[in-house]
Amino acid sequence: MANLFKFLIPQEKKFFPLFEKASGNLLETSKILTKMVNCSDHEKRKEYLREIEKLEHIGDSVTHQIFTELSTTFITPFDREDIHALASAVDDVVDFIHGSAKRIEIYKIPVPDNNISKFAELIEKGSEELNKAIYGLRGLKVDDIKVACVHINSIENHADDVFDNAIARLFEEKKDAIEIIKVKEVLSVLETATDKCEDAANVLETIIVKNV
Repeated sequence: MANLFKFLIPQEKKFFPLFEKASGNLLETSKILTKMVNCSDHEKRKEYLREIEKLEHIGDSVTHQIFTELSTTFITPFDREDIHALASAVDDVVDFIHGSAKRIEIYKIPVPDNNISKFAELIEKGSEELNKAIYGLRGLKVDDIKVACVHINSIENHADDVFDNAIARLFEEKKDAIEIIKVKEVLSVLETATDKCEDAANVLETIIVKNV
């Protein structure tokens, strides 16, 4: 009956392009992070950080647009709490990418670094899958969304292993306590970015369950 009700009553479609803009912005941010952490030129890394900061502001603006539309739209394509949760999760990934990039610069973390580069690679892959899944919301392409979400969950599990191994090696190889704290914080923020990707995937799976 609920699905029939949604079919009969026109729904506002403006959320789809906004989510696609948000996920595209996230993907671009993740690509810049990958470039930044694999760059040995300090001045070029500063340029990448400035690009990430601009993209973070764009992400905030899109999220604000989604929340504004949510507060003024009567019929939404899926539940309001899911729209809010998905927008927040995508924005969180961008925020944590920005946070990690900023800490790398402020703490003067030496990069390229194998562990940091691996995290950037995983975040970019997770962002690619999330972008695919969000584009699948148009027409509710269930199979596409499910496959992308499975990949995101796998990426997050891999990130957990990378984090555990990186921390273990960090305590084995580093003797300076301050240096350990700095690197551990950067790794923690990077790992949290993959967690937020999984949070977004979980919201997408909830949307599928409610709307299929």
